[in-house]
Amino acid sequence: MDNASRGERAIVPMPMPLVYSRRERTTHITEGTRMIPLDLLLAATDGAALTQGARTTYSGFAHDSRQVEPGEVFVAVRGLHGDGHDFVEAAAEQGAAAALIAQERRAAMEERSPGVFERLERAGVTVIAVEDTRAALRAYAARALSEWAPTVIAVTGGVGKTTTKEALADALSLLGPTFRSWRNYNDLLGLPLSIGTLEPAHRYAVVELGADHPGEIAELCALVKPHAGIVTNVAPTHLRYFGDVARFGAELASLPAALPADGLLALDADDSASAALARATAARVVPFGLWSATPHASGLRPLLGYQGAPPVITTEGPGRLGLRPVDEVGKPRGDTVTFPHLIGAHWASAVLAALTLAVALGADEGAALARLRDLTPLPGRMRQFAGLGGLTLLDDSHNATPTSATAGLDALRACANASGDRAVAALGDMLRLGDAAEEAHREVGRQIVERSIEGLVAQGALAALAADAAVAAGMPAERVIRTLTAADTAAAIRALAGDERAMVYIKGSEELRMERVTALLMAYPEQATTALDRQSEAWRRVVVMRPERPTWLEIDLGAIARNTQRVKRIIGPETKLLVSLKADAYGHGALRVARVALRNGAEWLGVATVSEARPLREAGVAAPMLVFGYTPPWQAREAARLDLRATVFDLDSARALAEAAREQGQVARVHVKVDTGMARLGLRTEDTSAIVDFVRALRALPGLEVEGIFTHFATADSLDQSYARRQRERFEATLAALAADGPLPPIIHAANSAALLTLPETRYSMARAGVAIYGLPPSDEVGLPEDFSPALAFRTLVAQVKWIPAGEGVSYGATYITSQPTRIATLPVGYADGFRRAPRNWGDVLIRGRRAPLLGRVAMDQCMVDVTHIPGVEQGDEVTLIGRQGDDELTAQAVAERLGTSAYEVVASLLARVPRLS
Repeated sequence: MDNASRGERAIVPMPMPLVYSRRERTTHITEGTRMIPLDLLLAATDGAALTQGARTTYSGFAHDSRQVEPGEVFVAVRGLHGDGHDFVEAAAEQGAAAALIAQERRAAMEERSPGVFERLERAGVTVIAVEDTRAALRAYAARALSEWAPTVIAVTGGVGKTTTKEALADALSLLGPTFRSWRNYNDLLGLPLSIGTLEPAHRYAVVELGADHPGEIAELCALVKPHAGIVTNVAPTHLRYFGDVARFGAELASLPAALPADGLLALDADDSASAALARATAARVVPFGLWSATPHASGLRPLLGYQGAPPVITTEGPGRLGLRPVDEVGKPRGDTVTFPHLIGAHWASAVLAALTLAVALGADEGAALARLRDLTPLPGRMRQFAGLGGLTLLDDSHNATPTSATAGLDALRACANASGDRAVAALGDMLRLGDAAEEAHREVGRQIVERSIEGLVAQGALAALAADAAVAAGMPAERVIRTLTAADTAAAIRALAGDERAMVYIKGSEELRMERVTALLMAYPEQATTALDRQSEAWRRVVVMRPERPTWLEIDLGAIARNTQRVKRIIGPETKLLVSLKADAYGHGALRVARVALRNGAEWLGVATVSEARPLREAGVAAPMLVFGYTPPWQAREAARLDLRATVFDLDSARALAEAAREQGQVARVHVKVDTGMARLGLRTEDTSAIVDFVRALRALPGLEVEGIFTHFATADSLDQSYARRQRERFEATLAALAADGPLPPIIHAANSAALLTLPETRYSMARAGVAIYGLPPSDEVGLPEDFSPALAFRTLVAQVKWIPAGEGVSYGATYITSQPTRIATLPVGYADGFRRAPRNWGDVLIRGRRAPLLGRVAMDQCMVDVTHIPGVEQGDEVTLIGRQGDDELTAQAVAERLGTSAYEVVASLLARVPRLS
C-alpha cells in the first residue's frame, strides 16, 4: 500500500515521497497518448490558472519533484513531514509543464521565494490554484472516469491485491484497451495520481483499493464507482489500525456493498470470510479457488475447475506454479499449465481470481489462461535471483504479513526440496499487526521449524521473537542469527550457508528495506536497479519511520558497524575488542549496538552495572560481558546467573561472587581493577606487594578464576600524554610484580578509545572502545580518523509558529523580553528529554538549514526559538538538534562545547522517553 499520504515516511533532506520511477509506473500501461486535458483539469477542480504555459495537455501527475518527467503536472501535496509547495520550482527544473497548488499556499510560496510565479511563467509552466490539491486530484479522477466511462473493476483484500490486479489487467487486455493503477498506489492520494494516465480509449480500468483505517474502502469506491470487484482474501494485516481480522473484513465488505446489481464480485471460495462478503453484495458472485471434492470453507463453489499440480521444475527454476484443468468431478480436461515466473502454490489464488472474473466479463478462458502464463510478479514479490557463492535468492521483500510469510516459507521448502539446496529464511519485522504482533512472529518461528528450514536470520526486534520461538521449537541455536542491519543479515546468510548451496527466502515489512539484503547477495548486482523493489533515487533518500512522538533520535547502525570494524583493524587481530555499552550504549540503544558490534569485530561487551547486563542476557546476547563498576555482595547471585565478569578490588565482594558461583555450579571469572592514577575504583599501585597478595588470595578462593587485570587512563584524550605514560609505567610495574609471583591473568587491558588511538603500547590483549564506536572523538585534542562517522542524530518538529509583539516575555520567568516583533517557533522538546536547560542551553538549532537561536528558558517538554530571519517556517518543519540539515551541521561536540561538557555526556544524557529509530 502506498502510504505517502499517511505520514509514515520522513524523507531526508526533501520531504515529498515517491516510491517508483516513471519508467516503473508506466509498466504495462496500454501505450497511446496519455493525456490530462487542461480544460478538463480546470473544470473538474474548479481551479484558476495563475500562469499560462504553452501546453494544453499533460502526460500524467507526479508529486515528487525529483521524479517529475517532462510534460507532467506536479501536484504540490502537503503531508505530515513536508510540503510539496516548497519544491514547485525544482519540479519545473525537472520538466514539469504544470503545477497544481493550494490557493492558501500562494503567499507562503512568494514569501519563501520572492518572484516565484514570474519565474514559473517565464519557464512556460502553467500554475493552477485550487482550494485543496488532494481534493482536486480526486475530483479530476472522478471526472475522467465519468466522462470516459471505462468499466471499472476494483481489487482489494488482505494480501495479493497488486499481483491480482496486474493479472486481471493482463487478461482483460484481450477484450480491449485496459488501464491499471500504478503498482500499489491504492489510497486516496495514490489512486488519483494513477488515474492521471487514464485515456479516453481505455475500455476497462482495473484499480487497487487499500485501507489502513475504517471507511477508506467506502471512500475509494465512491471515487471510482466500480462495476465489478475482487476481494482476494481477508487476511490479518493492518491490525494495528483495525484491531482484529473481523473488523478488517468489515472494512473490505465496503467493496461488495458498493457494487451494482448487474455487477460481478469474485470471492475466494476457500476463505471462510467470503460467505459474509457474498451476503453483503447485490452483485453476482463468481467464486474462485482450487477444485475440491469436499465443501469449500466459504460454502461457495469455484466457477472454474482447476487443481494444483505438484511444484513444477522449469528452465527458470524449481517450485513453479502449475494448474491442471478439471471438470466438475475433478477429472482432467486438459494439460497442466505451468507458470514459469510464479514461484509457489500461493500464486494460484491471484491467477484464478483474475481468470475467473475475466471469463465472467467475457474473455475466452483458454486465451486468458495463455496470457496469464507469462504473468511476472512485480519487484519484491517472490522473484528469483542468482546469488553469491552458490546461493539462490527468493526476494519477497516488498512487504510482509503472517499470511504472506507462511506462503513464502511453503514456497521456500518446495523450491529447496526440488533443487536439493539448504533452505534458509531471512525474516525482518512484520509491522502494523497491533496487539497480535508478538504472537504472530512467534508463530512464524514455529512454522519455520515445522517446515524443516535449516537456518534463520532474524533482522529486527520483532523478528528476534521468531528466532526465540524457532530455538524453543527445536532449531539448533547455532543455526539462528539475530541481526539489525542489512549488511549483517547478508553476512549471516553466507555464514549459515557455508560452502553448501542454499535457497534463501528474504522477507520483511517495507520499513525493514530487506531488498537491501538481496542487493548485497546478488551475483549480478547490476540487476538490482531494475529488478528489485524501491530502487528509485527517491527511495535512496527515504528513511521509513513511525516515531512515537514528534521528537526522536535516528541511530545509524551502519555507522556503528563501520566504526567497530575500523577500531578492530586499528588494534589488530591479536587484541580482543570490548565495546562499552554503558548508559544504554551512550544513548544509542544497548541491545541494537551489542548485536551490531558483535557482528562486526567485537568479542566482548562492557556495562556499568549488573542491571545494564540483565536485558542483554534476556535478549539472548551471550558474549563475554564485563561489569566495570562495583558489584555489591547482594548482587553476586545475579551476576553468577547472568554469567557476568565482575570487577573486583576487595575480598568481601570476591568471596560473595565465589560463593554464588559455587551454589550454581559455576566459576566466577573476575577482573582485578588497578588504580594507576584515576583515583576511582581499584587497588592503588604504591604497594605492588599488596596487589600481589590480593591476587594470591583470589586464586585461593574455590569457584573463582582471575581472568583479567586492568586499569583506566585519566588523560589519554589530552595532547600532553605524560600523565598517561606515568599511569602505564605504574601498571607495567604491577604486572611485573604479579609475573614474578606466578602467571599473569590471561586478559590484560588498559586502552580506552583515546589510548587505543594514541598509545598503541597500551592495547595489550584487549582494548575497550567506547565513544569511538559511536563516531564521537574522545576530545577536542584527540580526534578520530576521517573514516569514522557519528551514529546519532537528534530531531524534532515545529509545533507552532506565531508572532510575538515587542516587549513580551518568552518562557518561564520571562528572562527573555522581545525587543521587536518576533516570530517564535515552539518545539516539543525539553530538559526531560536531555535537551539541557541550565546553566547553559543548546544555544541554537537548525530549521530549513539555518540556525535558529533559543529564546528564554527551556521547559520540561518544550522550548522556543527565533525564526524571524528564516522565511516560511511552519508547523511540521523538521528541526535538527544534533546532526546535519542542508549545508549546516550541529555536532555533538559543538553542543558539548556550548554546554561546557563532553560529547559523550551530551548523547548519554538523552533520556529513554525519546524514541530511537534505526
